[in-house]
Amino acid sequence: MSFLKSLPPDAVLLDVFKSFPATTKPLIEYHEVLLRGPSPLSVAERELIAGYVSGLNACGYCHGVHEATAREFGIPEGLMLQLIEDIDRAPVDEKMKPILHYVRKLTLSPSRMTQADADAVFAAGWNEQALHDAVSTCALFNFMNRLVEGHGIKAGPEYFSLAAKRLHDGGYGGLLRMLGL
Repeated sequence: MSFLKSLPPDAVLLDVFKSFPATTKPLIEYHEVLLRGPSPLSVAERELIAGYVSGLNACGYCHGVHEATAREFGIPEGLMLQLIEDIDRAPVDEKMKPILHYVRKLTLSPSRMTQADADAVFAAGWNEQALHDAVSTCALFNFMNRLVEGHGIKAGPEYFSLAAKRLHDGGYGGLLRMLGL
């Protein structure tokens, strides 16, 4: 149930976005550039990071939406849970594991980041743009998790599937068009 009395009791993030268009437009534009623009990380990998970070933060709404979106882009069902439990044993491309370790540490203990953490990403074959995009996606979803939780936004599997299809088919720019921004 939303904490804002002006929103419906079953409000979703789009309701918050509609209520605050001045901050919504640049935020969604940033989502579009970061998550759908050119990157060494695929769209599926960026959505995987979004859902993974949200799962680490126990943000059911963002985790649900972005896990479903990652599945729309080919990430296997159940992989997020396996990653949260144990990155090293999860059936994910070995090249992704240092990135996932990096965003896990950045989410759970950001002040403990070291050059060795970055070097592990580079040793796996990623470049600086990939690390930047992973860090930025991690930061964005730590922010979004707090935005959602701070507004009291909740939803369930039916909504997650609808949102995932919308994000798969129209990207984040599609949300701007849908909101008339």
